[in-house]
Amino acid sequence: MRVIVTRPANEAADWVDALRARGFDAIAFPLIEIGPVDDPAPLRRAWDELEATCAVMFVSGNAVRHFFAQRPKGAQWPAVTRAWATGAGTHDALKTAGIAPTLIDSPSAESPQFDSEALWERVSTQVRNGDVVVIVRGADAGGEAAGRDWLAGQLSSAGAVVRTVAAYVRRAPARDRELHLAAPTTTSDGVWLFSSSQAIHNLLALDPKADWSATRAVATHPRIAESARSAGFGVVCESRPGLDAVIAALESFR
Repeated sequence: MRVIVTRPANEAADWVDALRARGFDAIAFPLIEIGPVDDPAPLRRAWDELEATCAVMFVSGNAVRHFFAQRPKGAQWPAVTRAWATGAGTHDALKTAGIAPTLIDSPSAESPQFDSEALWERVSTQVRNGDVVVIVRGADAGGEAAGRDWLAGQLSSAGAVVRTVAAYVRRAPARDRELHLAAPTTTSDGVWLFSSSQAIHNLLALDPKADWSATRAVATHPRIAESARSAGFGVVCESRPGLDAVIAALESFR
């Protein structure tokens, strides 16, 4: 079975290797490009203010890596500041960055979903009126912070002061005509693996007239699955984001 991995290039390579090791004909077709923000000054200010910050919420592993890339020389993560993650990949990125596991909060491994709602169930009791919470997320191609505002709304309702900082830019990859023509077809001989609704949006922009009705997809969150169905994918299977869960979803197509 061919599996088309649409994650950013650095992540896609790891997924391709892992899927090939499990017997799948996996290929990388990144539909999102990750790059640094033009102005890192807000990230450095966030570092300077960590001691007065209740918690920092990271939306992804990329958010962690780009935030820590701007760490001032000699700066340490304060013991009074929590680090929040929505999923296992982000949790692992925080540990790799040197954050003590006792300071990291994320949904339990048994959580049905790994998202802001599951994280809020875990951390809502930490927040007090007037606490500062920083949300580290990506920005769109224009440099504006992009993403869901659900958690920010919950925090504000709890009396927290919410600050958002963009740590990286998410954009559609630049593709020349030859690469466009080499794109995987819309036939039913493969399965597209989506971990972002933006990837689906970028795929549709490559060929707005494509017919995806005979094509299968695995989506790692219900919202992403809904985006795939709205895009016209014929069969969409929802999966938790971990490797074993994704493989189980892929096996359901055999």
